[in-house]
Amino acid sequence: MATKILASSSHSFENECKEIHESRGRWNHLIRALVTRTQLECRGIRETYKDMYGEDLITLLQKSSLRNQPGVSPKTCAALSLWMLHPHERDAIVAREALLQDNDSNYQSLVEIFVGRKSSHIALIKQAYLSKYKTQLGQDIINIEPPHPYQKILVALSTSHKAHQADINQHTAKCDARRLYETGEGSPGAIDEGTVLEIFTKRSIPHLKLTFSCYKHIYGHDYTKSITDVNSGEFEDALRMVVKCICNPSNYYVKILFASIKGITADRGAITRVMVSRSETEMDEIQRVFKAKYGVELRETICDSIPSGDYRDFLLALANKTV
Repeated sequence: MATKILASSSHSFENECKEIHESRGRWNHLIRALVTRTQLECRGIRETYKDMYGEDLITLLQKSSLRNQPGVSPKTCAALSLWMLHPHERDAIVAREALLQDNDSNYQSLVEIFVGRKSSHIALIKQAYLSKYKTQLGQDIINIEPPHPYQKILVALSTSHKAHQADINQHTAKCDARRLYETGEGSPGAIDEGTVLEIFTKRSIPHLKLTFSCYKHIYGHDYTKSITDVNSGEFEDALRMVVKCICNPSNYYVKILFASIKGITADRGAITRVMVSRSETEMDEIQRVFKAKYGVELRETICDSIPSGDYRDFLLALANKTV
């Protein structure tokens, strides 16, 4: 509905669609047309193009990528496709790819979804996932085989979205922080997974963030330090990453981006995923944190590490967006 309103208002995309249609097979014009637009406007262009020519731009891009047609790289096709999708449709696709590839790096993208999206958005993701893949996202996470350290936490986070409308309570957050201490660094042995998962299941993400803030206030250090200090296993490693994503998302995304751009992670889709998903919400903050942490601009790192071409141009355009 939003794109219908946009396309029928003063923002007419017909001329751009004509130029895109006339330059089919040479997708550089499509790149230029889309990267300067907001995601809402891109969806308007996609809708207008389909109204005019009866073809879906995302489908055309995907066909071009599969056939390795000249004019645009497969990476750029994938990035542009994600850019034109509704956010909940995009997240449904990212979630499916993560479940199919079955490794730590891809499970991180699922964590990003459940930690970084509102409960209303999660509901739309689940609807889009069911519509596209004819299966329930939550059930697919439960059915992960073989069992994975992230699996338990993801199930808990998925359930926690039922509590997202609950008020944040300072007293409860302090009690939760004490329980985490008493069943973690305050007791011998490994962390009590049951207590952690119970809290993750019953509390909203904002409440969890307050809980970890209370933990630092009471005990003088981050909860992640306590995870590092105890006998660390696969569950603790996964938990540490999730807590970092909850407590300091900008710093989390900066580390993910740097590792992916420099090629020091198996999560090869992280650059596109993070740049597309965060470009219109917190790119300013990500750029600020990136410069402070690594002493170089995000744009410079992209230019230094990614070969010149349409994909790099697309990433640079996203990096230049301001919120």
